Amino acid sequence: MELRCAVQKYAWGKVGKSSLVAQLSEGNSAVPVVEEDPYAELWMGTHPSGPSVIKASNEPLLNHLLKNVDSLGDEEKKVFGTDLPFLFKALSVAKALSIQAHPNKKHAEELFATRPDLYKDPNHKPEMVTAWLGPFEALCGFRPVADIKLFLQEIDELAAVVGKAACESLVKAETDAEEMQALRECFSALMNASEESIACALKQFEQRIPSLSAEKKESLQCDLFTRIAADFPADVGCWSVYFMNYVILQEGESMFLGPNVPHAYIFGDCLECMACSDNVVRAGLTPKFKDIDTLCSMLDYQPGPVDRFRMQWDTVDEFCQTSFPPVPDFAMARVRLPASATVDKPYGLPIRSNASIVLILQGQATSGETEGVLTFGQVLFLKAGQQLTLQVKGEQDLIVYQAFANV
Repeated sequence: MELRCAVQKYAWGKVGKSSLVAQLSEGNSAVPVVEEDPYAELWMGTHPSGPSVIKASNEPLLNHLLKNVDSLGDEEKKVFGTDLPFLFKALSVAKALSIQAHPNKKHAEELFATRPDLYKDPNHKPEMVTAWLGPFEALCGFRPVADIKLFLQEIDELAAVVGKAACESLVKAETDAEEMQALRECFSALMNASEESIACALKQFEQRIPSLSAEKKESLQCDLFTRIAADFPADVGCWSVYFMNYVILQEGESMFLGPNVPHAYIFGDCLECMACSDNVVRAGLTPKFKDIDTLCSMLDYQPGPVDRFRMQWDTVDEFCQTSFPPVPDFAMARVRLPASATVDKPYGLPIRSNASIVLILQGQATSGETEGVLTFGQVLFLKAGQQLTLQVKGEQDLIVYQAFANV
């Protein structure tokens, strides 16, 4: 079944047809792109904040699943009930998203029970992000302690905001436990600093940057800092550059973000798959509510290089790869068929024991299971055990991504 999917026009999205989301949306719904509007996210799934509908009937996908429970796999129903456990998205990021983390399942249930105005559902939100159409920039997890110590030594303005006591605790920390506790003290002190002190320190550092040598600017990642500060003047989140790993994912590379991992997407286009939730705890780079106390109390303060978050893709055959995050809610597959690959016979996607959502990300194809030509932006729902065969049409390679439950 072909799906029509919801678009979210958040302010941080890329504008008009510069946005992958806008291009996908036009292919998905045939609604012309409004060049002045930001197109941030395309949602593929059943989440109530942006539910997909079946193109042929305009029925919400969730309603269809409730009436046709055999569309879901047996294990899927046993673990998750009669709803898709994942939400599949495309994102187009023009400026940084908020400094944020997502609660674990138990914490999400507590937040939903006590503050449903802020936290809209009781589910956790582990997520996997895959870069598309060039480099994708993000902040992710706490840097190695040695890096943070260096930044606090080199940037007096940052050290002044964090405070002498917290800085000294980090310098004196010797064991892993002591480092994590000191890092917690430093980050919490930063996040709880007064708006006046934050704004003053940021301004002083921005004014000092032009006097630094080219080598010093590079080592202090001043280009990244000034880009973010230009979009979020006087925002405490600008200083997060010096606490969190800066990562650039090249096209096709992925990383997995589990509960309580601090992160912020900076720029680029990506695909994202996650548990079906919209729970976000924020504390910077946003005009939205900053729940600083909750964020600082829940974060994973384990420091280290960013490679620990990278996900590998395993080869299934010459055309298909899969990636299985350490959660049952979702997994991903991707297929790249060269234009000449299936001239003689169609390629059959590996059959999944659970329901899945398929996105045509590039190229065109015909299929024995659908009418007409499948093209860029089309989204399909496949019930558990359903076959999809693809035969490339035209001179462009076909690229397809698929999301499904990992049970």
